[in-house]
Amino acid sequence: MGRYEYTPTCFLSIMFFFCFCPMVLSLLSQNQTETMSNLSKSLAFPVTWSDSNPCAWKGVTCDNTDSSVVGVSLSGFSLSSSDFLPVVCKIETLEHLDVSNNRLSSIPDGFITECGKIKGLKLLNFSKNHLEGVLPTFSGFDGLETLDMSFNHLTGRVGLELDGLVSLKSLNLSFNKFMGSLPTKLGKSMVLEWLVLSNNHFNGEIPDELFSYENLTGIDFKENELSQSIPTNIGRLSKLETLILSSNKLVGEIPTSLLNLTKLSRFAANLNTFTGSVPPGITKYLTNLDLSFNKLSGPIPEDLLSPSQLLVVDLSNNHLRGSLPTKVSPSLFRLRFGGNHLSGNIPSDGFATVENLTYLELDDNEFIGSIPAGLGSCRNLALLNLAQNDLSGALPPQLGNLSNLQVLKLQLNNLSGTIPYQFGQLLKLSTLNLSSNSLGGSIPSEITSLSSLTMLHLQSNNLNGSIPTFISNLKSLLELQLGQNQLSGEIPSMPVSLQVSLNLSSNHFSGPIPDRFHTLFSLEVLDLSNNNFTGPVPDYLTELSALTLLLLSNNQLSGEIPNFSQHVHVEYDGTYLKNTSAQDNPLLNTSTKKGISVAVAILIAIVAAIFLVGLVTLLVVSVSRHYYRVNDEHLQSAEDHQHPQVVQSNVLTPNGIHRSSIDFSKAMEAVAKSSNVTLKTRFSTYYKAVMPSGSIYFVKKLNWSDKVLPIGSHDKFGKELEVLAKLNNSNVMTPLAYVLSTDSAYILYEYISNGSLFDVLHGSMDSSLDWASRYSIAVGVAQGLSFLHGFASSPILLLDLSSKSIMLKSLKEPLVGDIEHYKVIDPSKSTGNFSAVAGSVGYIPPEYAYTMTVTMAGNVYSYGVILLELLTGKPAVTEGTELVKWVLRYSANHDYILDFNVSRTSQAVRNQMLAILNIALLCVNTSPETRPKMKSVLRMLLNAR
Repeated sequence: MGRYEYTPTCFLSIMFFFCFCPMVLSLLSQNQTETMSNLSKSLAFPVTWSDSNPCAWKGVTCDNTDSSVVGVSLSGFSLSSSDFLPVVCKIETLEHLDVSNNRLSSIPDGFITECGKIKGLKLLNFSKNHLEGVLPTFSGFDGLETLDMSFNHLTGRVGLELDGLVSLKSLNLSFNKFMGSLPTKLGKSMVLEWLVLSNNHFNGEIPDELFSYENLTGIDFKENELSQSIPTNIGRLSKLETLILSSNKLVGEIPTSLLNLTKLSRFAANLNTFTGSVPPGITKYLTNLDLSFNKLSGPIPEDLLSPSQLLVVDLSNNHLRGSLPTKVSPSLFRLRFGGNHLSGNIPSDGFATVENLTYLELDDNEFIGSIPAGLGSCRNLALLNLAQNDLSGALPPQLGNLSNLQVLKLQLNNLSGTIPYQFGQLLKLSTLNLSSNSLGGSIPSEITSLSSLTMLHLQSNNLNGSIPTFISNLKSLLELQLGQNQLSGEIPSMPVSLQVSLNLSSNHFSGPIPDRFHTLFSLEVLDLSNNNFTGPVPDYLTELSALTLLLLSNNQLSGEIPNFSQHVHVEYDGTYLKNTSAQDNPLLNTSTKKGISVAVAILIAIVAAIFLVGLVTLLVVSVSRHYYRVNDEHLQSAEDHQHPQVVQSNVLTPNGIHRSSIDFSKAMEAVAKSSNVTLKTRFSTYYKAVMPSGSIYFVKKLNWSDKVLPIGSHDKFGKELEVLAKLNNSNVMTPLAYVLSTDSAYILYEYISNGSLFDVLHGSMDSSLDWASRYSIAVGVAQGLSFLHGFASSPILLLDLSSKSIMLKSLKEPLVGDIEHYKVIDPSKSTGNFSAVAGSVGYIPPEYAYTMTVTMAGNVYSYGVILLELLTGKPAVTEGTELVKWVLRYSANHDYILDFNVSRTSQAVRNQMLAILNIALLCVNTSPETRPKMKSVLRMLLNAR
């Protein structure tokens, strides 16, 4: 009896099932039964096809009477051999074949020949495989309606290969490497309805021949290299519902013939270079319009927002001028007009009746007047961005009614008055940015009730009084910016969740640096500069393990600077602090302003005493040499006894040299000595380990032991690493072995003597990279990330992509490291929240503040920051602000942004750097959905050469 799943309802139904089961088994013809048996033998399944009735096999579909097989779905079965495909073609009743999400690299000629004879075959799905070479010529296949070859590695031009498909209605060739002009021979019967050719290298114009396919309802040509203008003949496609032309090189004006397409609901042509004005009436039938990132100019048509069916309009980052339309569709869900030259007042009641409005972005324009109180009626608003305008007046208390608001950005305006206490009602708020205004008064204590707040930016205002006592109640806060105000008084305890930055600079704080910072173990940047702090720098600050930047300049601090880790950069200009550990930490700055006279006096005293000290030192050394040798041996012995207790270890690589060289006991000896530390990243500490054979390896300790897979999950940990160890990409750093101790996890890698990209660009290695090397690194990292994002089973994401996690085999060969964190670090096992694994300061995508979800788009943002580091030569946090914000601040002055030592070498180099700057700016766009995929980024980089 075969295996069946059923739910018994009564005795008769059970009897009916068992009585008729033998009849079901006998309905397939002998020919089909043998074919299915042969097919089963040619496949190696995770779940074996062992049932005696093929109609019950996983992925097999039969007709209503179970007398013939009509569908076979082998999606996600990890198939790599194509030998089974001709066998499938012997199923003469086959209508649907799905072999997507496998590892197939070719389609046998026998498959095309035999399956082309099946008259009833309607669907073929080869998507998400590893198919290479040119597109096969599909001869026969008279009944084929749907062909999906997307997400492969197919190349070449598309000519007559598909013209014989007389019934073809849906074609998807997206995410391949096709080139040349767009194909126009797509079935002689002209019945095509869906045409998806996105994410390829198609170039040239959009040919008029395509408009002969008058049944087309959907066209997607995004992320190609199409140029020239949109043909006016596009108005012939009267059935067209979706038109996507984003991320190309299209020019000219938006054709008014689009207004004739009465069924067109979505039109997206963002990221092109369209000019001219927005045609009046273009949204008459649309629900979704995206023309962002073009060069459109002129006013916004008064009727643009009024159609009742309209849901989404995005005209951000153009050159539009004039005022906002006053009539707004009550159905409007998202409106983006940021990055234009719009002016005038925001209509006082224009949005008051738009109940569905969820995202409103009017930032970076020239709006004046006050913020309309009527916005408080948009109860569904989740994001309100009015930043970087000329808005003035007081903050309307009515904004406190926006109970669903998650992001409120009002920075860089001329707002005055106080912060309304009603803002304490915004319980879902994750980002509040009121910086760079003229707000006064105190910080309302009600702010401390915003338990979801992750980013609080109040810097550069006129706020006075003290910091609210219960600010530590903000349990999710990652960043607190209070600099450049007039705050004073006692500094209260801070939220232990702080990670990105705590900025109290340029205020009136005085007295000793409080000991309340000792719990901020996740904090990366602490800025106390330009205050009146006195006394010494507390030793406990050296114990803040995540700290990378400490700003103490222009205070009354005195005494010696504690011995910080070499990974911490300390600035203390304008203090009386003495630097006695400069040799140990090259990141300690050595210039002082207020303390220069003191330093001169001390220097004279030191010179006078040098001779005496030298004599005493010789005596001490000669007398105590034996003592110190013995004592050192004692300490070394004690240190050796602190080796981690190994629970499990395994060599992952099949490489015989590594297998014979790796010695786990030597690896554990290495991690017991802090002197072996070579690099610290957000989640890891790298140790240098020398094996008995003389071979050198990295031993990486995962710093987040409470979030690594817990005891009892060691097998899962090992299996995840086994998968990663099999990755074969020249730009990805793969694990060789691992060790699990009672409380930590360690992973071994090949030792990279050149260090990290951070070391070479900003650190102590003092190596000036030429443009050829920087470009090669940019391409190599993009290749590695594209590979990881396109991993067959599921994308491999980076929890903390930064220049510190990029190792350099040579000055032109990068390796993407820390790839296993996404697989083996589990935030749900932590006693804290996900904010603790949000990445490194300067690389964190803005949306993580309210999504707390690692995504491919987030990795693209972090990669964009790395590109900016290569272009500017500056670190991810520069001049006290994130590099992205610094670049945007000076975006009009390219020569100031680019690393002059590199850009000056030749005009050709400068032109390439400018081209890649444009790519970087796409990557760091604030909107995740507008960022390109890594595959597209790689393509753009290669084209920029």
